[in-house]
Amino acid sequence: MPKMDHAGLQGLTRRCAAGAALLSLSLSAGAALPLGGAAPDFTLPAAMAGSVAPFSLAEALKRGPVVLYFFPAAFTAGCNIEAHTFAGRIAEFQRLGATVIGVSNDDVATIARFSQQECAGKFRVAADPDSTVIKAYDAKLPLIGRANRVSYLIGKDGRIRYEYSAMAPEGHIENTLKALKELAPAEPEHQP
Repeated sequence: MPKMDHAGLQGLTRRCAAGAALLSLSLSAGAALPLGGAAPDFTLPAAMAGSVAPFSLAEALKRGPVVLYFFPAAFTAGCNIEAHTFAGRIAEFQRLGATVIGVSNDDVATIARFSQQECAGKFRVAADPDSTVIKAYDAKLPLIGRANRVSYLIGKDGRIRYEYSAMAPEGHIENTLKALKELAPAEPEHQP
């Protein structure tokens, strides 16, 4: 994908923020996300290997399940560990037809750098500086206003199939991968 210039990034961020604002109007505060419930749809500016483009959950689900993980802040110790581990095991997720997307409160420029350096250009990370999507997924830490470390597995049908929350990054990859393996026989084959 071609890289966007600064004006293009600002425009994309504004459009995604407007869409996220509309999403927040339709959700109640503190929404619980029960297993089997519908995952809130969203579109956010996301980077992979430094290249920024919109990421649409609805579009990703057309290809297969989505592992959506929220992380507090790019370039912090725990978030770097989590990104490195996802990057190192991304082929396992891809073999099972899953898309991995990380989301934090960071701005687009920070996310673009993080996608290159810590994610090794292997998967997308998205910017949600207003926390609209973070709130929709009940993944906001109340005292510090950052995203909590929460991972969701969303089935191709748009339903939440698994959720794992822990500040330690180590369990997120292993646990979501295990849940994905259990879901895989019920999901249609991945089409590239």
